[in-house]
Amino acid sequence: MSAVALAPPMRIADPSATRVCADRDLYDTLLKLDGATIAELGCGDGTHARAIAAAGHDRKIVAFEVDRIQHERNVASAYPANLEFRYGGAEAIDLGDRTVDAVLMFKSLHHVPLAAMDTAFSEIARVLRPGGLAYVSEPVFAGAFNEVIRHFHDEQAVRQAAFDALVRAADSQQFDLVDEVFFLAPVHFDDFAAFEQRIIAATHTEHRLDAATLAIVRQAFEQHLGPRGADFLAPMRVDLLRRR
Repeated sequence: MSAVALAPPMRIADPSATRVCADRDLYDTLLKLDGATIAELGCGDGTHARAIAAAGHDRKIVAFEVDRIQHERNVASAYPANLEFRYGGAEAIDLGDRTVDAVLMFKSLHHVPLAAMDTAFSEIARVLRPGGLAYVSEPVFAGAFNEVIRHFHDEQAVRQAAFDALVRAADSQQFDLVDEVFFLAPVHFDDFAAFEQRIIAATHTEHRLDAATLAIVRQAFEQHLGPRGADFLAPMRVDLLRRR
């Protein structure tokens, strides 16, 4: 009797990763989104949702955001007819059972409350059709960009918890692990003011930096600042799960 091939163990990081790309380069390769009904959980300002809705053909995407301020901005903005913004979190997805072909999460799993991460995967399994895919992209706790941010927002514990929840989901009776991909995502800021606006002032997390901490963050950031701004390569991991 031949041995059954086992999937390699999941890894939280790969320090040897050298591929430089954006999430779009990966999901366009790993997923077939044309003709699909898609849910994005934790859509932020809807950058990915808008791009997915505008590309390809016959796509429908429902993008959820739990940050009420950002959600209201999304609803008030212009967006294509095949995109719908809804308020809500991953632990209670406002969709029917087996109604979507793909669930996407871009750097949002580690923002789910720790006690609700397993519930979130149960919800993802519930709304996915059999054979549907969950694409979960998460930042790796490493790299120069991370070193700047951790001065005021250390996410090591929540990123570990997110990875542990992914492992439990992949080991459950609900999903199979299809692929795990590591890459380096380019991140650019024109100056420190742009970093403050995009990262420190993000409405999904309240950051209150005193003057001393802000000075430390500025100094760490400006070590990477050149004539054309500051450029980072942020280590990332994508786990692709298939609903059984």
